[in-house]
Amino acid sequence: MATQFPVDFKCPISLEIMSDPVILSSGHTFDRASIQRWLDAGHRTCPISKLPLPDHPSLIPNHALRSLISTYTLLSPAKLQHQYHPHHHQYHHHRQQRHSQPQTPVSTLTSPASTLESKLDSLDQLTGLSKRDAAFRAKLTESGAVSAVLKCVDSEEPRLQEKALTLLLNVSLDDDNKVGLVAEGAIARIVEVLQGGSPNSRAVAATMLTSLAVVEVNKATIGAYPYAIRALVSLLRDGKSREQKEAATALYTICLFPDNRRRAVECGAVSFLIRIAESGLERAVEVLGLLAKCKEGREEMERFNGCVGILVRVLENGSSRGVQYALLTLNSLCSYSKRMRVDAKNEGALAICVSLVEDDNERIRKNASNFVQVLSGNHSMS
Repeated sequence: MATQFPVDFKCPISLEIMSDPVILSSGHTFDRASIQRWLDAGHRTCPISKLPLPDHPSLIPNHALRSLISTYTLLSPAKLQHQYHPHHHQYHHHRQQRHSQPQTPVSTLTSPASTLESKLDSLDQLTGLSKRDAAFRAKLTESGAVSAVLKCVDSEEPRLQEKALTLLLNVSLDDDNKVGLVAEGAIARIVEVLQGGSPNSRAVAATMLTSLAVVEVNKATIGAYPYAIRALVSLLRDGKSREQKEAATALYTICLFPDNRRRAVECGAVSFLIRIAESGLERAVEVLGLLAKCKEGREEMERFNGCVGILVRVLENGSSRGVQYALLTLNSLCSYSKRMRVDAKNEGALAICVSLVEDDNERIRKNASNFVQVLSGNHSMS
């Protein structure tokens, strides 16, 4: 009988059908009892990937897989609640008292007989409830709704695609769901939308990547995913103001993971970021500040004629945050390259920084003081 079950339903440790599937920070799913025994035995690596785990690893419920197993095995919801969360009686009692159920609008999404307008209306209902109510978001994921919403993202109808992405963005507000969405294949859908969706859908897709990348393990997963960073760079190149801003924000969050900085540079991000920074989008300067921390990023910026001048103009006219990141970027570049130090002096950076040493913002004061030292010939890396 066991051979009839899909292999993904089996715990990699016990090889039994999972009754309470949970996701480890490595992104792999195990039965709660099996992985807890592994952890209780003192192991602090993932049994599959062998990656190191924190001292107190989180076990995130894999609601999507749990729902699939429950459907496949035809277990009743009451039995499932007892089986999967025997220690969550109070939570489930609270859930049973609530009357807002996602089943009806979800069944509208999955029914072949549903019209486009009825699906749009269902997504609106679910989006409104999920935005306000964390308990409803949990209920939504437990009901297996995410797979139905992801199928709507696959639609070629722009309105359906955008509304489905907006709903998933709400679902991703909870950290538990961020890893679960990635495990369920959300990145592939998001990348497809970034490559070929409507302008609004592409903007929401970029925001979705930002939300998912808040979780550290997802930063690495997204960065390694084929075309994910490249699609964001394409949005920087081709998008309008909103899409460019959301793409830059996503790149910033993803590039907080150091390995992704080189990937972004290789995809041609630097030249587009500099041009966007010149047009006034300071979020681009923040990304440049991260990319300037890697050798490949600094080399690309040095190759871009006028890069230093653009950053110095941000020093002169930018907001407090823009000035802060322009200083960080210039510090990295001018510590690395004598030619860029000369460019910065010629652009009047020294005089600007002397005035910034007295700024009210402590970070600006500190970075300006460091930059004055760099321009004076100290702290050079070259």
